[in-house]
Amino acid sequence: MIRLIALLILLIPGLGGVLGIKLIRDALFGIVHSPFPNFIVELIAGVLLFIVGFGFVGGFIFYRDRKRNNVQPRFRKKGGDS
Repeated sequence: MIRLIALLILLIPGLGGVLGIKLIRDALFGIVHSPFPNFIVELIAGVLLFIVGFGFVGGFIFYRDRKRNNVQPRFRKKGGDS
């Protein structure tokens, strides 16, 4: 059950990142969707969604690997904290 909840938590920001890629593509081709007044605003919203969405997923994976000590030595926690 915990894995299913973790998957759902990762799915929402991942879908936001995918939507960000779609908005960037549409802005570059000049397709403006209704909530955006022009393609510049759509491009900025797409870039923000992409960065936040995939940054969250990447941070989650990094945190999990760091907890399991599967990262390079420079990223490992210093001290005896667990």
